[in-house]
Amino acid sequence: MFEWMAWTMPVAVFFSCIVLMLVGMTVWEIKSPTVLRRGFLPLETTRGDRLFIGLLSAAYLNLMFVGISGKLVGWLALEREPSIWISFVLSMGLLALIVRKG
Repeated sequence: MFEWMAWTMPVAVFFSCIVLMLVGMTVWEIKSPTVLRRGFLPLETTRGDRLFIGLLSAAYLNLMFVGISGKLVGWLALEREPSIWISFVLSMGLLALIVRKG
C-alpha cells in the first residue's frame, strides 16, 4: 500500500507528528472550544486555523529546503547535502510559532 513513497525515518517522524497534532487538537477542541483571536497573522483565527496555516507553512519550508539543499553544497562549500533533520526542526519551530502567536 505504501510502496509509492520513500519512507525514511525523517518522513515517518514528520507524518507521525502531524497525526499526533491532529489527534491532540481534536481532543483539545472537544474539551475546550476555541474562540477567535488576533495575533500577528492578518486575520482573526481559531486554534484549528492556526494549525492548518502552520502545517502548510511547515510543508512549504520543508519543500524549499529540499529544493535548495543541493545548491547549499556549492554555496557554503559543504562536503555533502545538509541533513533533512535541520528542515524538520525549523519547520516544527515555525509551526509552533504560528500556532502560539499567530
